[in-house]
Amino acid sequence: MNSEFTIAVHSLVLLAYLPERMASSETIAENVQTNPARIRKVMSVLRKSGFVETREGVRGGYRLAVEPGEVTLGDIYRAMAQGSLMPGWCSGDPEMDCIVGSNMRTVMNGIFCTAEKRLEDYFDSITIQAVLGQIRAC
Repeated sequence: MNSEFTIAVHSLVLLAYLPERMASSETIAENVQTNPARIRKVMSVLRKSGFVETREGVRGGYRLAVEPGEVTLGDIYRAMAQGSLMPGWCSGDPEMDCIVGSNMRTVMNGIFCTAEKRLEDYFDSITIQAVLGQIRAC
């Protein structure tokens, strides 16, 4: 899992919370506790995926382009972090004479793919509106 996913969820929940559903990268960055450049990078992916719109000018910023009750964490995960559960390196070598060493990559790949599918299924059951509701209940 990468931090961009968490930043994306936080940013979208914040936009859903705001009355006009619009905020500058500086406002979002202050709320997320990161720098505006990092917010702009994440928001660029969210914009390309259709979750936010941008508006130029003095009152510009990012605006939520979807209904908070219709977009799920699964949607955001697929846009921001899909494949991030799979480690960049796996032990073993298919050319080894040992049954363990020669099959470990294939077996672990299957395990991580199954885990990611289950994670996506779980995330698909949680909307931005539901996260905002949990926050309001705190």
